[in-house]
Amino acid sequence: MAFGVEELRVLRRALALALHPGHARAEDVQDCFRLAESLDEAVREGARLRAFLVADLDRYRAALPGTVTGYLAVLEEALGAGHRPTPDDLAALRALRGNPAAAELLDRCRALAEQDVRARFAQGGRKVPAPAVPPARTRLLALTGGAGESGDPQ
Repeated sequence: MAFGVEELRVLRRALALALHPGHARAEDVQDCFRLAESLDEAVREGARLRAFLVADLDRYRAALPGTVTGYLAVLEEALGAGHRPTPDDLAALRALRGNPAAAELLDRCRALAEQDVRARFAQGGRKVPAPAVPPARTRLLALTGGAGESGDPQ
């Protein structure tokens, strides 16, 4: 995710407000709301991209071995977007390990799967959740003006 000049300016002001909350102007608070909404939208867009990539990955995996190159490229892209390898991914890569790129991805996916298993054990066996999309913010409670005296959203 990249920030534009305006977003960086608002982010810098938001950080300054967090350090000195008594100096918030209504304009600053509104800018922070807009920045928060933009960040939430970027996170939702990231989740939509991951869902698309995983669906694409499933299609390529179903067409293996004829789609090896496409499957490896989509898997690489999905991993970069936060996808965690599934048992089906690991099985497909094991079947393709004669391909050097597949063998390399298999090693990477095994390491990620091992991290997930260790995290699950650390959490008492519960499944590690996928990155979640935070609920949309209706107000910022950390900034003066984020929650009005009446409790109404701004």
